[in-house]
Amino acid sequence: MANPENPRHIEVRDDDQTVASAEVAASGEAGGTARASLHAKSGHVPPGKRTDLVDAVMDLPEVQASSRLEATVPLGDGESLDRLRQRTIQTSTRPAGSTALVEGAIRPEGHPGDEGQEARGGSSG
Repeated sequence: MANPENPRHIEVRDDDQTVASAEVAASGEAGGTARASLHAKSGHVPPGKRTDLVDAVMDLPEVQASSRLEATVPLGDGESLDRLRQRTIQTSTRPAGSTALVEGAIRPEGHPGDEGQEARGGSSG
């Protein structure tokens, strides 16, 4: 039997270079908590690559089967933080050393469109 805590490694590449990566582990039970640690290379990362990484993490079957996400993101990585806020609800963010800890419930419908409903103050239910 496979270990449900066995982390997955994800990479986003620009040409031949890895520009962003993540380690992802899920609890292994439906409705559990997925944990992710996101990283980007130092220096310039082309716009959209960090968003691609968040989407790759959030689209993993084990993450979709989870109800919550706990992620660490380097402080100052606004692109990843913004995308995580779009892909989760009831999201909280707090600094911890050189990283930001992000916790939130995973949106049951998956990810929003590029402009997403959350951009405007529309109410739901």
